[in-house]
Amino acid sequence: IVSTTNNGGLPNFSIPEDLSAYDGLELRVKGNGLRYKLIIRTSRDWDTVGYTVGFDTVKDQWQSLMFSKFEYDGKLNPTFLEGPFQLPVSAIRAYLKEPVTPRFVHVGSAGVTRPDRPGLDLSKQPPAVRLNKELDFILTYKLKGEDLIRESGIPYTIIRPCALTEEPAGADLIVEQGDNITGKISRDEVARMCIAALESPYACDKTFEVKSVIPFSEPYTVDPENPPPEKDYNVYFQTLKDGITGKESLEQSAPPVPV
Repeated sequence: IVSTTNNGGLPNFSIPEDLSAYDGLELRVKGNGLRYKLIIRTSRDWDTVGYTVGFDTVKDQWQSLMFSKFEYDGKLNPTFLEGPFQLPVSAIRAYLKEPVTPRFVHVGSAGVTRPDRPGLDLSKQPPAVRLNKELDFILTYKLKGEDLIRESGIPYTIIRPCALTEEPAGADLIVEQGDNITGKISRDEVARMCIAALESPYACDKTFEVKSVIPFSEPYTVDPENPPPEKDYNVYFQTLKDGITGKESLEQSAPPVPV
C-alpha cells in the first residue's frame, strides 16, 4: 500500500547484503505502467549514503533494469497513485563486469527432460527414464532441482552425464545439448570436467550432456605406460549455447509434479 499519511509514499524493505565484490545490480520486474524509484542505502542509519534510480514501467511487460546510472531527482512523480499497488519482482541480482565463471557446478543426469517428452520411444531409453514413475519420479525432481539453480541468479554449470562407470578417464568425449544422447562416461572424467568448469567463462550458465565415444559393449582401459593426454575442456565448453535445456521439447501443459 502506498499512502501519503505522515509524509509516506515510500514502501520499503530491508535485506542486508554485502555487495562490495560486485559492479552493480540488475532488477527484473513486471511493470504496471507507473514510474518507480529505487533507493539503496549503505546502512540502516537515517543519515546514511543512498543511491537512487528512477525507472518507468510498461504495463504487463517484464523488464530487466541495469543500474549503471543513478539520479538525483527532486521532482514529483507524475504517475503517483495513492493506494494498493503491485510490482512483481522476479529477481534482484548483483553482477560483475569482468568475465564470470561458475560459482556452482551441479552434476545431474542425462534424461531428466525425457519422461514427459511427447513421442519418445521409451524402449530405447535408459532404465531411469523408462522407470521414472516406479523410481518415485526421480528424474522429475532432478529437473526441478536444475530449474531452481537456473532461476537462482547464481553463475552455474549443469553437467548431465550419461551412465557413470568406474572406468578410467581419458576417452574421447561427446558433448551435446537438448537432452538426447545415451551412453556411458567415467566418473573420474566427470570430476575433472567439474573442476575445469569452475574456471571457464564458456561453461557459465550452461546446461549440457556428456558421454564418451566408447560403446557400452566395449570396456575402456588405459595403459599406465602410455596414458592419454590431458584434455582442454574449453574445447567442449566453447561449443555450448545459452538457454538449451531439453525442456524445449516438452508440451506446454506438462503433467503436475506429484507431491
